[in-house]
Amino acid sequence: MKRSSDYFRGCLLGGAIGDALGWPVEFMSYREILEKYGVGGIRDLTLSSRGVAEITDDTQMTLFTAEGILRAQNRFLSKGICHIPSVVYYAYQRWLYTQGYNEDLNESILKKSWLLFANELFHQRAPGGACVSSLLSGKQGSIQEPVNNSKGCGALARTAPLGLMFRKNEAFDVAMQCAALTHGHPSAYLSAGALAYLISSIIAGEELEPAVTSTLLKLEEYDNHQECSEKINMAIELSKLGFTNYRSIAKIGEGWLGEEALGISIYCAVKYQNSFKKALIAAVNHDGDSDSTGAITGNILGAYNGVANIPGDWISKIELRDVLVLIADDLLKEYDEETMNWERYPGY
Repeated sequence: MKRSSDYFRGCLLGGAIGDALGWPVEFMSYREILEKYGVGGIRDLTLSSRGVAEITDDTQMTLFTAEGILRAQNRFLSKGICHIPSVVYYAYQRWLYTQGYNEDLNESILKKSWLLFANELFHQRAPGGACVSSLLSGKQGSIQEPVNNSKGCGALARTAPLGLMFRKNEAFDVAMQCAALTHGHPSAYLSAGALAYLISSIIAGEELEPAVTSTLLKLEEYDNHQECSEKINMAIELSKLGFTNYRSIAKIGEGWLGEEALGISIYCAVKYQNSFKKALIAAVNHDGDSDSTGAITGNILGAYNGVANIPGDWISKIELRDVLVLIADDLLKEYDEETMNWERYPGY
């Protein structure tokens, strides 16, 4: 079992570091990356004028996902009943507020959200269009009543806390429901379910490759799983072959779509499962959504190997490091079924 702060912190810090590593090259082609950064592409964190490596909307929404499920759990403990996606939906409305929208948001939704005191969250870092438009629509999407037909990777990239919080079968189902709040295509919410299941399996003590195999078996229980399953199978196969990382990743896709981002991240994590740095460098140097694939790869390997496998100089540079550590520790307490802090996570 990996029920310790090393692995919970590793998952969230790893994701934030991958996010920050890929952020400067998110909208660049591989050729443009090489022209700017030289052979091997971008290989180290880029620091802002404030001396930190900036996160993007992927890590911002990951934090609000964690806040939402922790508040949901407190609601369940106090009321005996809770619809988790609804509480997470309001957490996402608070994220939307940090992006300059919803200035008239109901005070009861904003009330007592300690994340809103983190000034660094009040920056737009290329927020996903599907996330913004669906949250502005006033409609709470669901699997049964999709808010759109988006299969973008935005829902996937914020999913890691669900894998930390819940045991794997529940993690899969809750992650799908939370993804469907903003992304209505099956490949979007199934990829989120698969990632949560994979991370939960790793936290339960499974080795990485067997955990990926069990995730595939779980996926096959659901209708419309074929796109996600195909990309995962492709990732496993390519990780064993001798192609360059660029060529292998190009075969999987660019990562803008949920199933592609999941496949790329699994490829990088499996191929470099003992080297966080090599995995993340591979995950961000390609034609596509570099910050999201970096973040997801970082989530997986951070959960698998823990903080000790992450370069210390990267940890020290990451934006909102203390917030990420606090959230990770609170998720660990809830995993171990300790009483949660009502003041920090009121149950509404």
